[in-house]
Amino acid sequence: MAQVPASEVSFGDIEAAAVRVRAAGLSTPQIVAPVLSETFGAHIRLKLENLQPTGSFKVRGALNKLASLTTEEVSRGVIAMSAGNHAQGVAYHARRMGMQATIVMPLDTPFTKIRDTEKLGATVVLEGETLAEARAASERLANERRLTMIHPYDDPLTIAGQGTIAMEFLAEFPDLDCLVVPVGGGGLIAGICVAAKHLKPNIEIIGVETELFPSMRNALRGESHRMGGRTVAEGIAVAQVGLITQAIAGEYVADIVLASENELERAMLTYVREQHLVVEGAGAAPLAAIIKESDRYLGRSVGLIVSGGNVDSRLLSSILLRGLTREGFLVRIRVEIEDRPGELAEIAELIGKSGANIVEVVHQRLFSDIPLRQADVDITLETRDPAHVAELLGSLASSGFTARLLNNTAGS
Repeated sequence: MAQVPASEVSFGDIEAAAVRVRAAGLSTPQIVAPVLSETFGAHIRLKLENLQPTGSFKVRGALNKLASLTTEEVSRGVIAMSAGNHAQGVAYHARRMGMQATIVMPLDTPFTKIRDTEKLGATVVLEGETLAEARAASERLANERRLTMIHPYDDPLTIAGQGTIAMEFLAEFPDLDCLVVPVGGGGLIAGICVAAKHLKPNIEIIGVETELFPSMRNALRGESHRMGGRTVAEGIAVAQVGLITQAIAGEYVADIVLASENELERAMLTYVREQHLVVEGAGAAPLAAIIKESDRYLGRSVGLIVSGGNVDSRLLSSILLRGLTREGFLVRIRVEIEDRPGELAEIAELIGKSGANIVEVVHQRLFSDIPLRQADVDITLETRDPAHVAELLGSLASSGFTARLLNNTAGS
């Protein structure tokens, strides 16, 4: 069987972690995804870590690490640096085990993750514009207060806890020949590598990062892609991977794919529509990789790690609405009308007869360059599809109205 470089993490470590994970009730379902399989021509299976008590796989590694602490360490308390999911994992188990947890988060952490971490009993400290600055602050506080640092990914016990995911997945679906895994600091993919390669040495493991933070790809390939920016996948927006995780990934990961923001959004939208699952950007990254390179997976048995579901409701709302707009289900048209009574009512009647639904109407008189006795009317509509939009524009034109589509993404 395969062995990890320098024996930092062994399969025996993961087996021991699996006992703790099962005892804590942290095993999650793995399901067949028939609609996704048909759409992409592969046999797709999903590992639903978004159904964990804190909405993320991070509870596994946090449990395994916290269970190793001495009585003295427990009494002093623990500290962690996290953009959210690791924070909640540590806070969840710290409360269960009767210890105080302090969590340092970057200033731009989504409010949902801050609130949920505080609800679990942790003390949240917001400091630093980046994860690196937050990490420095956590190290300073750990020294000042003699707290035990719980690293989010570069710790053998944390890695072993995450590796239990692959044990469960392959126990249910031993036919998997490829696992696609989101990559931030590398703890998840490192643990999965150790477990999966032990159980099935020929399995292919592919990592996925956001294009804005290709830290593992840079490290493994010696590339120098620029890093930084706001991403929907903040859970994997990590500028520097771990030393242990890099060594393991370098040995066993076949490829690191970079997903664009558009591909990540599409993946999140697809999960909602086709699987009825709320998945955060990081958790949707493996599906984004399928969207990016679907031919790579044709006919294969592919396991996607749905690593988390902690997405801000406002962000999710924006993604859903942008998806409707891109696909022509939500459009905005501009109609030029004579500025006289009854004109707008006639347009509304034509739209109603076409089967479209009016969402919003903006009557423009001042901010336009049309003649004084005319007006622009911007109308937002729910439609069936782009063909329905074309049909509606044709109906308006045949009735003497000049109308055009304002958004140019319908059908793209």
